[in-house]
Amino acid sequence: MTGDTATTAPPAAVQPPQSPGPSVAGGPDAPLPVLTDITMARSGLWRLLHGLPPFRLPRFEQRGFRLPRRATLRRPWTLVPVVMAVLAAYARFAARTIRLLAAFLSRLVRRSVVWSVEEVRISILDASDRLRRPREPILRMEAGEDPCTGHASVALFVQFSPDGTLSAMVRRQIETYRRLGFATVVISNSPTFAEDAWQDARRLAALVVHRRNKGLDFGAWKDLMPVALRRWPTAEEVLLVNDSVLGPIRPLDPVFAAMRQAGPGFFGLLESAQGGPHLQTWFTLARGPKAIADLALFLRRLRLSRSKWRIIQRGELRLARHMLGAGNRVATVYGYRRLVDLAVADPVQRAYLDRAIPSWVRGVDASVARARLLARPVNPAHHLWMALSGPYGCPYIKTELIRRNPGGMPAVDRWPELVPAASPCPPEMLRAHLAGLGP
Repeated sequence: MTGDTATTAPPAAVQPPQSPGPSVAGGPDAPLPVLTDITMARSGLWRLLHGLPPFRLPRFEQRGFRLPRRATLRRPWTLVPVVMAVLAAYARFAARTIRLLAAFLSRLVRRSVVWSVEEVRISILDASDRLRRPREPILRMEAGEDPCTGHASVALFVQFSPDGTLSAMVRRQIETYRRLGFATVVISNSPTFAEDAWQDARRLAALVVHRRNKGLDFGAWKDLMPVALRRWPTAEEVLLVNDSVLGPIRPLDPVFAAMRQAGPGFFGLLESAQGGPHLQTWFTLARGPKAIADLALFLRRLRLSRSKWRIIQRGELRLARHMLGAGNRVATVYGYRRLVDLAVADPVQRAYLDRAIPSWVRGVDASVARARLLARPVNPAHHLWMALSGPYGCPYIKTELIRRNPGGMPAVDRWPELVPAASPCPPEMLRAHLAGLGP
């Protein structure tokens, strides 16, 4: 999940979209993106090892050793220097290999110990939570000024802010989903919910909820899905979204038009292949009664945890497989394979990849780079962010990438250059949202 640190070379210039792809940079009348079907996710050891960086043993390189011209079996002493040189080379090779293996095993042992201690701690806390009498998760719930009675489209929008306010970007997101026909349920996992922000949310949403932050976004969707289905029993589509992304920086009309034109099924904005093919759950849409019922069943059965990693494992990585297994079509707007094809074919994006993940792609041709990125997938929202939100036309940028950049991606500070001039959320609005999240 992490990438290599940046080199000292200057950042690659951010170019305007030039490569083919399902760009949605236009307005409501822009061409519709083409959905890519998701195949069945794999499991087991393959998923455990998926995404590990390539590991190569050092190669033995001949250093110009040559047999003396008069070296023959009649003069074996002439072979002694060559034999000694070869043995010395193999000794250096063995020593270097042992050092690499020792360092690898040392890191593996340290990480295994830390992981084991954390797993034991989380297991104890989760067990104690199950034994305790559960507290009511919902702290406050109130209908909006327009309850949107009878709507067939429902959006469950999860929000978090340290000070309990709603930024201008979050309000723009809620307005966008309402304009696109959704009865929006605003669910705040924030420690507090300021009264003025609460009233602002009521003016924009059909239902406003403040809950305890148990289970993160999946916990919110699990708690509010039954409430939403009781309030809108004839819903034909349910949107699961959150505010963990910056944007929209491009109109969402073509995205929803493509998903709605595709018919019933379970659709996402971005596919990831780390841990097996799945949809990143910060933007997914269930269409049709069957898909909604299967999604509600998955959320009802989902076992929450205090560990974010366990929630990802049980929630995001399993959701697409559950929906596929239930007989639903699962598809994405921005497929991982097509994104890789674009990134390795575009000279600007390829130059960026050479700096961002050199151990994967530097010094190899496009076909080899593509094969490596497909065999050992990276996080498309982080490692391929420039191609995704640039020429590929994704309407969002991952907030964690800009705030913390856990993979050490280069040129992240140039993200405003990817925001179009006519963006629904201009860079100033996005910067204000980032400032409100704190350091």
